[in-house]
Amino acid sequence: MGVTWLHNVVYIICEKLSTIRRFDTTTHAQLTDINIPDLKDPKDIAACKQTSQVYIADSECVWRMSSDGTAVERWLTTPIPSRQFSPHTLSVTASRLLVTSYAPNELMQFDTNGIEQRRVSLLEGKAPYHAVESPAGKLVVVHSNVQQKEWQVSEVDTNDQVLPRFSKSLNWPCHIAVDSQGNVFVADTNNSRILLLDAQLVVFRVIIDKFLLNIKNPRRLCYVKETGQLLVGLDYRVAMFDLLQVCHMSQLTLSKGIFHILKSYVSLKLWGHSGNSIDRI
Repeated sequence: MGVTWLHNVVYIICEKLSTIRRFDTTTHAQLTDINIPDLKDPKDIAACKQTSQVYIADSECVWRMSSDGTAVERWLTTPIPSRQFSPHTLSVTASRLLVTSYAPNELMQFDTNGIEQRRVSLLEGKAPYHAVESPAGKLVVVHSNVQQKEWQVSEVDTNDQVLPRFSKSLNWPCHIAVDSQGNVFVADTNNSRILLLDAQLVVFRVIIDKFLLNIKNPRRLCYVKETGQLLVGLDYRVAMFDLLQVCHMSQLTLSKGIFHILKSYVSLKLWGHSGNSIDRI
């Protein structure tokens, strides 16, 4: 389940459905759904606050729409004629869009006009799951490594070389997010946990796991820099966490709700977590 945030509204997409669910984070009310009839198999969703645009990765294209859904367009299709284009996940900044593709295993960068700027090809057996750009301009990608039967969080240098940085006990990590300091959140899906890596991708801490509030198989992440909240897309619901002093993780609380794809807002009690250091490996 994909999730993003724009102007105090949470947007949720679910695979195989053409409807986008929306919730107001201030009133916790469900807003009018946005329906895109030609949406085939949405995989991910991301939003840009500077342009108030929402982007959706579909099976053969990327859709772009206005925040209220009144203007929708099939924005990116096949960047190069006769070349296969299979978007899987995406992330967006004020000036560019990052798209990962399984066929072939590539990471593509586009400007706001949809012009391709950069293409990074991963080696055979290294499927890119998701990529983000840090505030410092560093490109971070989470991907598989079939030959070594492991998954890695890597940095992509200016020469488009993929440099592994972190792989400790990861099991099918599907998504990442970055905060204002460049720290990276990792949805370690099959381990049912969320990790926080420092900006150098060396020091880490487990901040959420399956023993806390039954958070299982996190698949998508969205960090909201404006509010310090982390949205976590699960199988059929989206959990929203308040992250306070996120660099040191001295506190972690759960907001007063979970957004359900099939149910309305449900109120939950606050949950606390303490700790004043990040584990070093």
